[in-house]
Amino acid sequence: MGRHQGPGGRPRRRGVARLARVAAVVGFVGVTGAVVAVPAMAQPNLVAGTPCTSTARACVDLVSQKAWLIDKTGKVIRGPLPVTSGGTGKETPVGTFRVQWKDKDHKSSESRLPNGQPAPMPWSVFFAEGGIAFHGGSLQRASSGCVHLADADAQAFYETLQLGDEVQVRAGGPTGAPSSTSARPSSSARSSASAE
Repeated sequence: MGRHQGPGGRPRRRGVARLARVAAVVGFVGVTGAVVAVPAMAQPNLVAGTPCTSTARACVDLVSQKAWLIDKTGKVIRGPLPVTSGGTGKETPVGTFRVQWKDKDHKSSESRLPNGQPAPMPWSVFFAEGGIAFHGGSLQRASSGCVHLADADAQAFYETLQLGDEVQVRAGGPTGAPSSTSARPSSSARSSASAE
């Protein structure tokens, strides 16, 4: 009997059962097979003024280019703060992440200064694969995926966030859906991505 076959060699019908469970959560399927949608519930535990939930210790909204630090009670302790994020082709990833490691005096392995030295990434707090971090950087141009903060704000993120803390990166709302208005840097600013 194959992995995807039930007794007697018949294919399993897990997809139908799974769809029925999903329909039961989202709405209800009537006798005629019509789906009746139930209005979506408001996102529980959103931190006031942010697109993130109270489990986040750091929140980023890529559309508004703002970030917040949040305490364990779900209160904003710093923010909204201006940020710049990844440029075209090197976008900052959207999702929920954990602080992986920190380096107060990190140097970029992919970006160089005009003199050939590695570009500084002060107060780095790494939270996503590929070397994505919060760090001090230009608020005038896009990054290569990191979240740039003013140096004083980057220092606050470095000193506040601990290994394992939750970081939520959103694109306009709690589900990551883009909002109708965009405050992102212009395409010319975003296309001149730095390498940090």
